[in-house]
Amino acid sequence: MAFFTFNIHTLLYLFLFSFPLFSAATSGVQTHFPPFPKASRFNNGFQRILLSVALGVLTGLTASFLSVLFIRTLLRFLNRTPLLQGPLIFSPKIDADSLQSALLNQTHLLGSSSNPNGKCYKALLANGFTVAVKKLEPIQCGRTEARRRMQQQMAVLGALKHRNVMSLRAYIGEMGSCCLVYDFLPTGSLEDAMRKVRENQLELKWEVRLRIAVGIARGLQFLHFECNPRILHCNLKPSNILLDADFEPRLVDFGLTNLIPDFHTSASLYTAPECLNNSRYTDKSDIYSFGVILRVLLTGRDPIETEQVSSDRGDSSGSGGSLGRWVKQSVEPREAPDKSIRGEGMEEEEEEEMVLALRIAGVCTSELAEDRPCSDELLVMLTQLQSF
Repeated sequence: MAFFTFNIHTLLYLFLFSFPLFSAATSGVQTHFPPFPKASRFNNGFQRILLSVALGVLTGLTASFLSVLFIRTLLRFLNRTPLLQGPLIFSPKIDADSLQSALLNQTHLLGSSSNPNGKCYKALLANGFTVAVKKLEPIQCGRTEARRRMQQQMAVLGALKHRNVMSLRAYIGEMGSCCLVYDFLPTGSLEDAMRKVRENQLELKWEVRLRIAVGIARGLQFLHFECNPRILHCNLKPSNILLDADFEPRLVDFGLTNLIPDFHTSASLYTAPECLNNSRYTDKSDIYSFGVILRVLLTGRDPIETEQVSSDRGDSSGSGGSLGRWVKQSVEPREAPDKSIRGEGMEEEEEEEMVLALRIAGVCTSELAEDRPCSDELLVMLTQLQSF
């Protein structure tokens, strides 16, 4: 607008003084004109206007950005999971008071007292309900943010419902202690059962062992494909597979490795080779662990004891340890299965099933992770084997 005003004034100036200029020229009289307006005044004013507009826009954008950042931070703070001091209970059979009282009186230790991830106790609630309590080491959950992340994960684990996955009944996260509460299964773990088999205190027929293998595969398939986000076990071994009264397996201690920095996953014969080389743990690593467990079910042999004997002889550990080499090097696959399930009355079909199961175990314990089946494919193979 200032530009057009300047042009109009200029034209008027030229128009008004054109006639005196002509008259003076004819009369010989010299006339003095008023000074012509300078363009620099317009330029300075226009620059000040542009600068003011630019500063206003910049100030508005900065204020908008800070407002959005403040609102997002406030919402994140308001929506974050509150840190609870009392128990987080997922079962109607458990109430906070009876659980706290039972934890104070827990005396019966379950399993090994040297477990690096904590100790397990048997606790009896006031209503007669028996639970198993796993008390994690204090260093594992002492920090506030670590406890908050663990509480969020426990809420996810507490919502999982599957026949072959151990349900988390309650979680207690207080200063100095973190406790996980599960159902108590008097049968114990698969490790306990196989030890009793070797000591001739328990008899497990092939039908039961195959059902255990199928149940483990179902649990892995649920964690890998039906949970969102997927859950990797990362510590699958016989001691982390509990058995109910019907020898139906339930996976336990899953989903804790990445959550708790101090959670120990002992490097054993159940650990996939790529994990020993500091590679990323995947679902195929769980499949490797399953393959070794399936070999234990088939042969009845403890891979740890077998490895100790092999080390005494100077043998090096390969894929699946000495147990894996012994199975692979067996000239006659029919001689590999446990003699306690290869009785005289064993049908030929069952013997064929065990040979096929031994081959499935070999595929699961392949050196390369990409050569192993996923839990979906594994479950299909085992259920087809079970339906023979």
